[in-house]
Amino acid sequence: MGLKRRALSGLVKFQVVLALLIFLPAWTVKFWQAWVYWGLFTGCALVTTIYFLKHDPELIERRLRAGPAAEPRSSQKKIQAVAFAAITATYVVAGFDRHFRWSPAVSAALILVAEGAVVVGFLIMFLTLRANTHASAIVEVRESQAVVSTGLYAWVRHPLYVGGIVLFLATPIALGSIWALLPVFVLIGAVIVRLLDEERVLTVRLTGYRDYKERVRSRLIPGVW
Repeated sequence: MGLKRRALSGLVKFQVVLALLIFLPAWTVKFWQAWVYWGLFTGCALVTTIYFLKHDPELIERRLRAGPAAEPRSSQKKIQAVAFAAITATYVVAGFDRHFRWSPAVSAALILVAEGAVVVGFLIMFLTLRANTHASAIVEVRESQAVVSTGLYAWVRHPLYVGGIVLFLATPIALGSIWALLPVFVLIGAVIVRLLDEERVLTVRLTGYRDYKERVRSRLIPGVW
């Protein structure tokens, strides 16, 4: 199967699973927050995929290798398993929250702001991937890999994780659920553990990364951490 077909079929399958994770627990399709979120997520993911299929197909090839099973190291397999479980729980809890009305009503204005933050999260990830063709979905160092210090990498060392955190912090509010923030906090914890482990690997295996850490001190938040 060609790369384009694999990438687009994988995206379709993911979006179907995403819809099921949200709408089945909600037990209703009368869930406008979820439809807006799902539409934005699908649109952003599709535009990103089509762009990189045209401009950097090797990046798409690398990022198709994802998930706990694809990680070469057992520590990252465990971290990824926790992260994937937290992501799944975020959507399922939001769906159940819609069905059982656990959370107080979230205003439409706040939901739309959160939907905008979802787009911002995707934009941050897009700009990161465009700047760094070696941004794999697993922790690895390739033979031809070089340190990237331009664009968002001039501000923080892990802008791809920043985009993901922005996206998933906004997700519960976009779906009208306060309770779904709980698994997101678990996800953020897993991301922090992952990036600290990743930095240990990069410092040892990637030439120039130690100097880059000296120049760019912040991991996720400029001037904070």
